[in-house]
Amino acid sequence: MIKVLIVDDSIIFRRVLQDTLKKNPHIKVVGTAENGEEAIKLIRALRPDVVILDVEMPKMNGLETLEEMKRLKLTPAVIMFSTLTAQGAKVTIEALSKGAFDFVQKPTGTKAFQESQKKIEQELVPKILACAESMKRPAFRRVLRPTAPPPQKRPGPPTRVSKAPSVRPRVTTRMAIRPEAVAIGVSTGGPNALNEVIPRFPANFRLPVFLVQHMPPVFTKQLADRLNSKSKLTVKEAEDGELVRPATVYVAPGDFHMLVKKNDRGHMIRLTQDPPVNSCRPAVDPLFESLADAYKGRVVAVVMTGMGHDGRDGAKVLKEKGAYIIAQDQETSVVYGMPKFVAEAGIADKICPLDAITPTILEVCRL
Repeated sequence: MIKVLIVDDSIIFRRVLQDTLKKNPHIKVVGTAENGEEAIKLIRALRPDVVILDVEMPKMNGLETLEEMKRLKLTPAVIMFSTLTAQGAKVTIEALSKGAFDFVQKPTGTKAFQESQKKIEQELVPKILACAESMKRPAFRRVLRPTAPPPQKRPGPPTRVSKAPSVRPRVTTRMAIRPEAVAIGVSTGGPNALNEVIPRFPANFRLPVFLVQHMPPVFTKQLADRLNSKSKLTVKEAEDGELVRPATVYVAPGDFHMLVKKNDRGHMIRLTQDPPVNSCRPAVDPLFESLADAYKGRVVAVVMTGMGHDGRDGAKVLKEKGAYIIAQDQETSVVYGMPKFVAEAGIADKICPLDAITPTILEVCRL
């Protein structure tokens, strides 16, 4: 049974969350709090596994509560409950960078009660279940306790998934043709992981980087701005019709698929609102598939931590064109879903830990 504490200053949302979560036989709501100060007391008393934490609250907001939990070494997993505003998105991205597991967008006040329940059930329940599973993983424990020493390597032979691609003769950090672009797909655990990947690109890295992070509008802009402040490359939210420039990281905007097309002027970004793919918009597969045509396979593609299998089919298309595929390993993935499917499909040229992703990209690109 997964014990959940709900923290929100709105009695309406506390009720919606309670009524929704109690439907799941694997989840038990052990308490509710209306602000961060009360939440800290209940976390100590009730020892929940997961905390649903509102971003904007009086007395102690969500970010302050998360920081206080870190200071007191309280280690339940945290899922942020965020409003679709610039300030709410900014605080949420900051919380994710500080170790929050994920976030769920709070339904707008105009939504009916039953509609709000349905939206929360579709988005929040799977994340709570994934969160509980991820709490068993070393990568997630390191996020919760960033100052703790790394866990010792587990004894025994490697699993079939991580071993198979690494022993194939074709595994190499060289491509037959020099790559012309980098593509990254990531979901749950992404903002924290991207902080370890994007800022490590050196100033002399001239290739464009295309990034899909599963996030709604506003949040992707905040993510791009945060990464830009930490990086030597320019990081920006992609715009429809803009020409691709070197040394630039293009983040797919929330609610839009990002595609890359080739024309007489060069490579151009196209944003579409075609139907969601793998229940996502933006999705990784459409980007990867477009890059297979636009760059004729001259791509290094990376699939990182996240739920689901988005990225697998697109990586297959890229691989058929000669692209180099990297999958994040199980040990360092907060959620070993997306990279697992790539590894199990046998299309990963290299499976590597989070801190080796950027060095591997640079080596493949011969920098």
